[in-house]
Amino acid sequence: MSDLTKTPAGRTTPMVKAEAVHKSFGAVEVLKGITLEVNQGEVFVLVGPSGSGKSTFLRCINHLEKINAGRLSVDGDLVGYRQKGDRLYELKDREVALKRRDIGMVFQHFNLFPHMTALENIIEAPVQVKGESRSAAKERGMALLERVGLAEKAGNYPSQLSGGQQQRVAIARALAMQPKLMLFDEPTSALDPELVGEVLDVMRGLAEEGMTMIVVTHEMGFAREVGDALVFMDGGVVVESGSPREVLGNPQHERTRAFLSKVL
Repeated sequence: MSDLTKTPAGRTTPMVKAEAVHKSFGAVEVLKGITLEVNQGEVFVLVGPSGSGKSTFLRCINHLEKINAGRLSVDGDLVGYRQKGDRLYELKDREVALKRRDIGMVFQHFNLFPHMTALENIIEAPVQVKGESRSAAKERGMALLERVGLAEKAGNYPSQLSGGQQQRVAIARALAMQPKLMLFDEPTSALDPELVGEVLDVMRGLAEEGMTMIVVTHEMGFAREVGDALVFMDGGVVVESGSPREVLGNPQHERTRAFLSKVL
């Protein structure tokens, strides 16, 4: 688990800091100057309609997408770039991959290796990327399966698991790299309604343990209950932000009110 201790002065470096972040795909500008901060140990929720740029922003945080303008940093380090004097230099792929190890990501679709068991899916990256011994990775992998309530499914293949179980394995797989930050991109939207709760329960547990999390979700109950901060995005900009209870309970912007009237 990441070290969440404060600096001697009592301040923390933001885990994520975005400054006027822009991202375009061809002529289409998807992010139009996103500025926000996510503090260490915070559950930060992104909500908004499809196409508002939420998932793209999430992918920029671990450099799966390169930003076109602005600055984006994780735990004080620029994402994908190094600054020398007044100029930014793009990091080599290998350097990007090294930094990406500290950021866990859980996607909408589970992306498990179908030919590997649940446990094998979890230990693959620690062994292959971090060079951990297979025995140590197995021991922690079993502990993670226990943590997400699936210890008895260690030898099952993804096809033998429900969608909710597969997503819990995907969370355990991300945690196996001992990240300092977890990104969740609509982790429950591909699940049958009765399976959503078991995944949200795992995420609640992570929040209670102090894991820094950025969550793109349409689960407004989870956002209100677990979130520390919430941003409503639309059209590639931050429309409104604040505590989840404030924004969801008393939205100030007309666009926010219109969106929430359809989802609450």
